[in-house]
This record gives sequence, structure tokens and C-alpha cells, in this order.
Amino acid sequence: MPQKEIESPVSALDSSGWPVNFGWSRTPCFFYDPALVWAPRRCVSEADRYIVFSPTHLVITEVADNGYLGYTGTSVVSLKDKKRTTQIDIRMFPLGNFEMPPGSETGAVRQRHKKTSLDFVSMDGGVRIIKADIPRFGHHRSLRGELVLTAPPGAESLITHSPWRGEKNSFCYSRRSPWYTAEGVIQYGTSELIFTKGNAWGIFDWNRGVRPRTDLHYWASAGGMCGGRQAAFSIGYGSADSSQGTENAFFVDGKLHKLDQVTFHISPSNWMLPWRFTSNDNRLEMIFTPHQQRVERNRVLFYYQKRRQFCGFFSGRVILDDGSAMEFSSLTGFAERSRTLF
Repeated sequence: MPQKEIESPVSALDSSGWPVNFGWSRTPCFFYDPALVWAPRRCVSEADRYIVFSPTHLVITEVADNGYLGYTGTSVVSLKDKKRTTQIDIRMFPLGNFEMPPGSETGAVRQRHKKTSLDFVSMDGGVRIIKADIPRFGHHRSLRGELVLTAPPGAESLITHSPWRGEKNSFCYSRRSPWYTAEGVIQYGTSELIFTKGNAWGIFDWNRGVRPRTDLHYWASAGGMCGGRQAAFSIGYGSADSSQGTENAFFVDGKLHKLDQVTFHISPSNWMLPWRFTSNDNRLEMIFTPHQQRVERNRVLFYYQKRRQFCGFFSGRVILDDGSAMEFSSLTGFAERSRTLF
């Protein structure tokens, strides 16, 4: 079945709360109202995540309300000495109390836990602000600062709305925007992590939906400069039925070039060996060299999640929509495999 591009505003749910209008879009044209969802609140999943990186560091911030389990996490990864520090706050049964915005273009996510705060704020013109204040962030150091993410003019995002195979009321509505320029300073203990525009980049990963009972998902994204042009991509696949809109696209100066199915080839014996990526339309051939990995497990009653996250560098070749080829090398990025049981 060919992919279905949605080009005008539609609803992600019908009047009875069942998911409809599956496909993909370049803009957030799906209307989603969580009050319409026909599913127990414990099954609804809402998550915002940012991956920001410079030549020296990668910073991941995330807020997620997964019904049974609420999650606020921040990680700092050194790309030079292979060190990383993570702070995770788990909340039991948030069930919507995180008040995540229903749309990806406006609104704010604000989390407070003890003396820790983490804010994601959407501003006019597509600007996004990340603010963090964590008094005790690993080894008794503090982490605080502010990052500003700016979109390129006329940038397009990869928006997908997909059903889950075999579960009629489950769906995944997501947005991936991997082309932000980043600037700001993070005070990390006695050190300063400095992100300068044109030398630091940001990825926005936004998801809303109703979880299936089991899910296995792969995702990778990266960005940077290539021959004077900004190059970025977001690729992934999992248990969702992506036949009407895959999670795969390459971006040049913020413009989207749609890809079909992409496969992750990972050594089963050693995931730190280089990964290979291929597409069924022969438009993407890529190698990922992992730098380091992080394994995370979370469990609350019947809900269980395991993620293996890797940071590293991507190099390869992509065929753009106009038929031209683009070579890219050493794009800094992120890849993961996540498994959820419910």
C-alpha cells in the first residue's frame, strides 16, 4: 500500500474516540483531543523529548506520562571521554496529571519534583526553550541552565499517525523535528557546557497515543552540517502499522525528503559494533558507529519498559526527492531500541 500524505487539517480521532485518518504529513495538521480518547487513562501515553548536542556533549531531556508511570529524565553524555550522568524521577500513576499539551506547536511542559525543575516552552516563530535546574545531578554536582532551539525558515517536520496491528483503539501520533539549531549554556558542577548556534543542534521527539499491550520500537536521529548545508534525519519502525506513513525521512536545510521502509542491521552478539541501515527503495545506505550506550529499565505493577540507548556518529549516502545524491559523514546522533510490556 502506498504511503498516504495528509495535506489538509483532519482529526486524529472520530466522534466516538476511535483513531482515524492514518498517514503522514509535513506539518502538524492532525487535531488531537485527549478527552475524546476511547481508552482507560492508564493506557494513554504522552511524551516530549529533546536531544541537544555539540561537538563535545549530548544532553537528553524527557518528560513522559505513561498512565501507570510518570517519567522525568535528564542525561549528559560526554562525547570525548565516554562518561555519562543521568537523573531520573519516577512518579506513580500520573494518569494525566502532567498536563501535557495536546498539540506539538504551542503550550508548555513544566515539571517540579522536590527541588528539581524541568521546563519545555514553545514560543512564537517555532522557537523552543529548555530550562533545567537539578541541585543534585550525579556525584553531588548541580545542573542548571537554559537552551534555545531555533527552527530553520520554512522547516518541515515528519508527522505520522499510525494504528497498532491487532488493536483497533490503539494508535501512535508522533512528530519528529531533527533540524533545530541550539544555543545556550548548561552549568554542570564547576564546568560549563556551551552550545553555540551553527555548532550545536537539537532534535524534538513528540508522541501521543494509546499503548498496545506490547511494543518493540527502533528509532535513530542525527543532524549537523554537510558541505555547507544542514543535514538531518529521523528513521524508525516497530509494532505499529506504518504502511500508510513510515517514520523515515531525511532533511536538508529543514526540507523533508520522504523515505519508505528502513531496516536496522545490528550485530546480535555485540551492539557496540557498527550498525548498518538500508531502505527498501535503495535511497539510504548508512553506517552508525556507537560511541557508548545506556540501558534503562522501569517497572510499575504490570507496566515494564526497557530501553537501550546509544550515541555516536552516522555516515552514509541518501538519494533526495529530486534524484540527486548527498553524501554525509560523522553526523552526531542517537539510536535506541525500546520494549514495552503492559
